[in-house]
Amino acid sequence: MLERIEKLQALTVGILVVLTILVCTKMISTSFSGNVISVTGSAYEIVKSDSGTLSFDIVSKKSTKQEAYTASQQQYKIVEKYLQDKQIKKIEKKTVNGYYNYKRDYNGSYTNIPESYNLSQPVTISSDNVELIKEISTDISSLINQGVDINVHSPSYAYSKLPELKVTLLEKASTDAKNRAASMLKATHNSVGKIQSVRMGVYQITPVDSTDVSDMGINDATSIDKKVTAVANISFKIK
Repeated sequence: MLERIEKLQALTVGILVVLTILVCTKMISTSFSGNVISVTGSAYEIVKSDSGTLSFDIVSKKSTKQEAYTASQQQYKIVEKYLQDKQIKKIEKKTVNGYYNYKRDYNGSYTNIPESYNLSQPVTISSDNVELIKEISTDISSLINQGVDINVHSPSYAYSKLPELKVTLLEKASTDAKNRAASMLKATHNSVGKIQSVRMGVYQITPVDSTDVSDMGINDATSIDKKVTAVANISFKIK
C-alpha cells in the first residue's frame, strides 16, 4: 500500500513539473523542435498623430426643400466664419441629402402630402494641428447659440509616417526575437544560428494606455497619441 502511495506521489510531481514547463514555455512564446528554436519578438513606439479630421452635419427643417436649402446655407456662413477665425483652411462641403416628412390623416396613417423637408449639409475639415481639431470638436457645438443646428461626429487622427515606422519596428522586433533566443540557449551552452523561417505578425495601433489586442490587428483613429506595436515570429537554427 505504501509503495502505491509513493508511486502516486512521484507521478503527481512529474505531471506538475511537465505542466510547469509547458506554462512557462507558452508565457515566453518560445518553442523547441529538434535543433530549431522558435521565438516571438516584439517592439513598440509611441507616436503623436500629425493630422486630424472632423466631420459634422448642418441640419435644417423647413416647409419646402428650397426653404430648407436656403436655411442650411445661411447656417453654413456662420460655421464658415467660425472655422476661418480658427485658421482652418481645409473645409470640404459635401453633397447635401434630405427627405420629406409627410402629413398624417385622421387615423394616424401617413399620406402623400408633404409636411416639411429635412436637409443635411455634410462638412469635413482637416488640419495638421491635431490639438486644434480636438478643440473644435468639443467647441463647435456652441454655434447652436447662434441658431446653427449641427451634429458633430468624433474626430479622427492619423500618423503619416506609419509605413516607415512599421519597417523600423519589424527590424527591432526581429532583433528582440534573436536576443530572446540567445538568452534561452545561453544556459545550455548553445548559440543562435541561421534563420530558418520568419513570420510577421499583425500590427497593433492603439491608444497609449490600451491593452487591446486583435488577431486581425488594430488601427486606432480616435487618439492623438498612439502606441504602434510590431511582432515577429522567427525560427533559428541551434548551434
